[in-house]
Amino acid sequence: MGTLQQGGGPDMLTVIGYPESGIQLFRDFYGTGQSVPVLVPDGLQSASLPKEVGNDMKNVTGTAPAAAGPNQQAFTKLFRDQYNAPPSVFTAQSYDSVAILILANAAAGANDGTKIRDQMRRVANPPGKEFGPANFVDAVKAAANGDDINYQGASSSTNFDVHGGPASAAYDVWKFAPQTPDGIKVVNTREFTSKPGGPEANSAPGGMGRTIKVGILLPQTGDLASVGGAMVQASQIPIKQVNDGNVDLEVQTQVEDTQTDRQASLSGANALVNAGFPAISGPASSGNYIPVATEVFVPNQIVGCSPSSTAVTVTNLKDNDFVFRTAPSDLLQGAIMAQIAAERLGAKTAATLYVNNDYGQQLSNQFTKKFTSSQGGSVSKQVAFNKGESSYTAVIQQALS
Repeated sequence: MGTLQQGGGPDMLTVIGYPESGIQLFRDFYGTGQSVPVLVPDGLQSASLPKEVGNDMKNVTGTAPAAAGPNQQAFTKLFRDQYNAPPSVFTAQSYDSVAILILANAAAGANDGTKIRDQMRRVANPPGKEFGPANFVDAVKAAANGDDINYQGASSSTNFDVHGGPASAAYDVWKFAPQTPDGIKVVNTREFTSKPGGPEANSAPGGMGRTIKVGILLPQTGDLASVGGAMVQASQIPIKQVNDGNVDLEVQTQVEDTQTDRQASLSGANALVNAGFPAISGPASSGNYIPVATEVFVPNQIVGCSPSSTAVTVTNLKDNDFVFRTAPSDLLQGAIMAQIAAERLGAKTAATLYVNNDYGQQLSNQFTKKFTSSQGGSVSKQVAFNKGESSYTAVIQQALS
């Protein structure tokens, strides 16, 4: 870790944002000559960031939802075989999101959002025969035959809780490692579990000889482009497995680019709804997922399942149970970050610098709450910044003063 701040500033800085803005922000941070330890969440886990910033970023420690499901190794092999590259952040959650939407559609026997919604927990939660990425085609056949199945994922055991989020989750603690092939080194993993639950259908109509429709709404450009590309790749694997497998079902998809932008996300979501997609994986960021869920998914009775939206707000949406996610809530991430700040970085005082949206503000608040109440620390300032600014020196100085 870096040296703790002298002269009355905080011991450490928590930065919550996305890679594209993060490049300029960290260039400006190092330009001010700061060496204070920095803590970042998954939004800034981009292996190329140190190269883009022009610094090894050794003073940065990160947290991110881990791919720690029972079938993580099977997924890793599928991804490497398909793309000759390692999976990255939220790729396991992306695979699981699309896999569950396919299974729920196969069990429902119709491209009907309400019927798919009612099958989501039935295919993902216990009891039932366990399947995973390695035998995914068999899982789809079983679901279409109306069997009880329990999909066990790559990211977690993918049991949904009453709010439609994962009932179990793990977090990686990581460092940038520019000298390694993956660019990221995991130094520790911490796990949480809670109870699965919520409404589900008692039986599955199923049926063969039909087309399953699953839309993909993820960032290929904009602030999350650096992670979105691999998420789209992971999303396409379960679709390819079914279409290449020996099963009397076909999966049809369409990919829309959210551009990590609210309006583009709404346009993409409407395009998929108009094309007849009853279930959609995405959007990625909470700032896009929340408006899409409330303005498109819920009113049109479309099932949405985000692989990476973590904002606390998603838990409490009045969504008529149409809104799911395979990434855990920032309620957990805030607690993990506070723990890392106190125990690993040895900080007693902190400041936060957060992207000015739901994700940034809520995670900043959660970190602050947990750092003060559970770790006995204090947070001097929470400072917001906007995406796409030409300079972040002023907000960095404000946070660290």
